Amino acid sequence: MSTQKYIIFQLNGQEYGASIQQIISIERLQEVVSLPQVSEFIEGITKMRGEVIAVIDLKTRMNLDRSEETEQSRMLVSKVNDVQVGFIVDAASDVIDIDESVIEDAPTTIKGVNANFLHGVAKLDDRLLLLLDLEYVLNYEEMNEVKQVVKEK
Repeated sequence: MSTQKYIIFQLNGQEYGASIQQIISIERLQEVVSLPQVSEFIEGITKMRGEVIAVIDLKTRMNLDRSEETEQSRMLVSKVNDVQVGFIVDAASDVIDIDESVIEDAPTTIKGVNANFLHGVAKLDDRLLLLLDLEYVLNYEEMNEVKQVVKEK
């Protein structure tokens, strides 16, 4: 049986996971420059290690209630279609090994939302964990908008 490492993070008190292979780094929130006339889920841009990255509010993108950022809030930095993107999460708490045998296919829709970005559901001893595929959190049009935002700066 094969296992993979997943970073565990929280959104509105719910735990999620993303493959550690999709994460470049986990950062504290930095100053984000807001941009006019962009989609609601795009918080803005920030500079990290000399590179401009787009900052995405993962809760807004997933149609979850927004909440204030706290000291525990983090940014999961990932490379999506050759663009560095920072996904804001409430907290990033742990890295765990998950055996592929406990991962089931995710439902294709959740609350009427197309859930292509759900990789699966891990059935762990004491909980269910929704596993996200960060590569698919943004659809084609949204990714093009993010590329434009980063390119213009």
